[in-house]
Amino acid sequence: MSAGKWDEKFKVFLKKYYWDEILQLANEYPDQRSLIVDFSDLEIFDRKLADELLENPDDVIPSAKQALQQIDLPIEASLDDASVQFIKIPNKIPIRDLRSAHLLKFIAIEGMVRKATDVRPKILIAAFKCLRCENITYIPQAGMKFIEPYECENETCGKKGPFDVLVKESTQIDAQRLQVQESPENLKGGSQPQSLDMDVEGVLVGHATPGTRVIVNGTLRSILRTTREGKSPFYDIFLHANSIEYIDTEFNELEITPEEEEEIIKLSRDPEIYTHIIKSIAPSIYGYEDIKEALALQLFSGVAKHLPDGSRIRGDIHILLVGDPGIAKSQLLRYMVKLAPRGVFASGKSASSSGLTATAVKDDFGDGRWTLEAGALVMADMGIAAVDEMDKMRKEDKSSLHEAMEQQTISVAKAGILATLRSRCALLGAANPKYGRFDRYEGIAQQINMEPALMSRFDLIFVLLDTPDKERDLKIAEHIVKAHHAGEMSEQRMLIPGTTITQEDVDLKMQVVMPQIEPEIMKKYIAYAKKNVVPVLEEDARKYLIDFYMNLRIQGEGKDAPVPVTARQLEALVRIAEASARIRLSNVATLEDAKRTTRITLSCLKQVGVDPDTGAFDVDVLTSGTSKSQRAKIKIIKDVIRNVASRHSGGKAPLEEVYIEAEAEQIDREHAEKLIEKMRRTGDLLMPDENHIRIVL
Repeated sequence: MSAGKWDEKFKVFLKKYYWDEILQLANEYPDQRSLIVDFSDLEIFDRKLADELLENPDDVIPSAKQALQQIDLPIEASLDDASVQFIKIPNKIPIRDLRSAHLLKFIAIEGMVRKATDVRPKILIAAFKCLRCENITYIPQAGMKFIEPYECENETCGKKGPFDVLVKESTQIDAQRLQVQESPENLKGGSQPQSLDMDVEGVLVGHATPGTRVIVNGTLRSILRTTREGKSPFYDIFLHANSIEYIDTEFNELEITPEEEEEIIKLSRDPEIYTHIIKSIAPSIYGYEDIKEALALQLFSGVAKHLPDGSRIRGDIHILLVGDPGIAKSQLLRYMVKLAPRGVFASGKSASSSGLTATAVKDDFGDGRWTLEAGALVMADMGIAAVDEMDKMRKEDKSSLHEAMEQQTISVAKAGILATLRSRCALLGAANPKYGRFDRYEGIAQQINMEPALMSRFDLIFVLLDTPDKERDLKIAEHIVKAHHAGEMSEQRMLIPGTTITQEDVDLKMQVVMPQIEPEIMKKYIAYAKKNVVPVLEEDARKYLIDFYMNLRIQGEGKDAPVPVTARQLEALVRIAEASARIRLSNVATLEDAKRTTRITLSCLKQVGVDPDTGAFDVDVLTSGTSKSQRAKIKIIKDVIRNVASRHSGGKAPLEEVYIEAEAEQIDREHAEKLIEKMRRTGDLLMPDENHIRIVL
């Protein structure tokens, strides 16, 4: 079939299926320059033409463009520069499966944008002016190299130059290069993600940012690789994009149909909505209702405020889970990443500061400039970043999180690039105690290898203890075995043809791990709440939160009393109350929300902000690792060591004498041993031998 017949075929197809869209395009032209065509419509219209598009896109796509430009419109408008974009191509091929057979075919590639260059003009047809006779020669620029005329086209001249490029007379188009990498969830174990370069032109440029998940439809092309020795027999491949479909959408981009909106509003009116949402978070994990409630609040988040002085108060709630190994911390993190409309998972041991924030890399697109490569926290913008094993991160990597958590920006000053990237995400961290298991008699800061400044930025810190409890352990065991049994039945039904297990049997057993609200609806529920609900604390709620905060602060008014909470905790209370109102889609945060907030906050403070010696709330336990009473006892011990050392030569104090004198000061031997060990770790004491200690001056 010739190209001319295709033009006519496309005219018939476009008029029949896309007449309204063409009229809309004509109205919005030149702001809108492309018509989006669904491949399935073309397939219904003419199967042969659809197959031809997949096999010979270089012939078919220009015909579609030509047909669109030639259609007679009822209004005074021309579509001279309009193009046709084809979406929903069935020919989807993983990047690692691309072969020479796919060259010059129309294919779809799915992945995540890793890098994007700046948008720059690219010459399609260059106009050359002969400087001798002023004749203008037009030369199309198809490949990667700039082609100049060999000699002047004017017969009377015929000289080989010199020539000057006329930019105004040349035809140009906006162009950009993207690097798309395989999505991490599609990788097989142990394999590295592969990537493919994309040439993007015209209306497609400037929209994709690093971290966006896309399907790029286009023609696979090749270019001869050149080395220092000359031309190589190997070719590099790239995709010449025709259209880009965005999969990973932000909260405000998720499409919610009127039916779904109706279902969301109906769900929000259910008085049991909080219970339903808690039961929809990681149903395969038994218990942890208080933690799941806090995670639900994190998904909905508080309201970000912009103040007249240009400052911004974050609305995202940061949560840290600390605890013994094997109690499903990582499982909770991974489930949260799935539920959030945009979620990124990273493990602390394998994440560097540049991998979490941003790094400057040498641009390998040919021009050798430095470009920024976005890290996990930037990719999680407007979503949730889950960082597992936070205690295993290097000290300098952890310090890079400070700005990302509080200001929600990431400032980069590397390789001549000064930039500030946005990372408006909620951080969900998990950490294990230093010595394997959590010691409830030791402050949390000593047990986790994390700086107090970083710890204080978390709104809620939960300690998950693995304490044997006959009744609870039995329930957990039954839940785990039921979940495994349901999974076994489902797998057997899928993999063994002659099995007697029916789908009803599987559905019945699966109820134990079924979320109350479907994950897809839950995602849209969260998106709807974040987009359409902006709660305001009512008078009662504001007063209740202030009273709660003041009651805690009053405990720190005495001369020797510890500081129970700081203003940071008050901000956290406000954020959590707003999130609580958002869960039921209410624009008013009531007294009930404030009470829920204080209940969750108190349960956290009791776990992590209590002085193990006195039982009083002490923010220093969290922020500095040493409680007020511990500091006082350290001072007493130091005085005791000084007194004992002054009675002996060389400033060395015998340990036994120190313990005896400490007991006289109401510090028992076990406690004194712990405090001396702590001071040794911090470098305040030296042990010249097993039986003596000396204060470092």
